[in-house]
Amino acid sequence: VQLQASGGGLVQAGGSLRLSCVVTGRTFGSNDFAWFRQSPGKEREFAAYIRWSSGSTFYADSAKGRFTISRDHAKNTVYLQMNSLKPGDTAVYYCASRASTWDVTETVSDYDYWGQGTLVTVSS
Repeated sequence: VQLQASGGGLVQAGGSLRLSCVVTGRTFGSNDFAWFRQSPGKEREFAAYIRWSSGSTFYADSAKGRFTISRDHAKNTVYLQMNSLKPGDTAVYYCASRASTWDVTETVSDYDYWGQGTLVTVSS
């Protein structure tokens, strides 16, 4: 599985951005996908999760009510719609994937495939 993230940029506080993660590879229909983010000097942290097959989702508390993760079968793409952005959302955002298991995981090391990251900067 290969992941190509894009869509980052500079936005004012209160604004919106949509990140995209194009997925390629022989088979990924039984994979889970997630968005993580990493701010300078901080650990990479989980933001949102989606199971490709069912579309079921899970969010970090910091993302609930503001971020929406989705996937488009026709475009082989996972999205992260981010609204009401805050300066604290400034980070490099990474998409990640792993073969689905029975549980949802927020743990970085549980994901086997990573995109290159896209920078989101939110100005106050």
